[in-house]
Amino acid sequence: MKCPYCAHNENQVLDSRDSEDLSSVRRRRECLKCNKRFTTYERVDTVDLAVIKKDGRREQFNRDKLLMGLKKACEKRPISMETIEETVSEIEQDLRKRETTEISSRVIGEMVMRRLRVLDKVAYIRFASVYRQFEDLESFEKEVHNLLNSDKPIRSA
Repeated sequence: MKCPYCAHNENQVLDSRDSEDLSSVRRRRECLKCNKRFTTYERVDTVDLAVIKKDGRREQFNRDKLLMGLKKACEKRPISMETIEETVSEIEQDLRKRETTEISSRVIGEMVMRRLRVLDKVAYIRFASVYRQFEDLESFEKEVHNLLNSDKPIRSA
């Protein structure tokens, strides 16, 4: 493991912990050259997932791409990086539980939307605006209206 600061190959593990979902091991390391500390995550290498894009192209599932999308949607929102990482792990875990290794990008997008809707409404709208490709203000207003109305309790007469 190379140090991300000085690229030295020798470091020592200070602390190891299993993640909450037991899908990875978090290791706190210290470089033996520059003494800086950094965190690594160790995850079991599993069967590759293929994402089928809207235009029919196939692309290898990229956890980092999903993480970047969530980080962008949650930017400047009161959501911890840990929560974002957990959300990505949950989505990836759900995808790997499926019977097929080929998953539509639409399915992944809807999984993200469901989680963001509960997590943070602003992040949800940000993600939806890119995912649903709003082309005009009316489309955006309709999504906000649907979001607001879905949160209202149903009143009995």
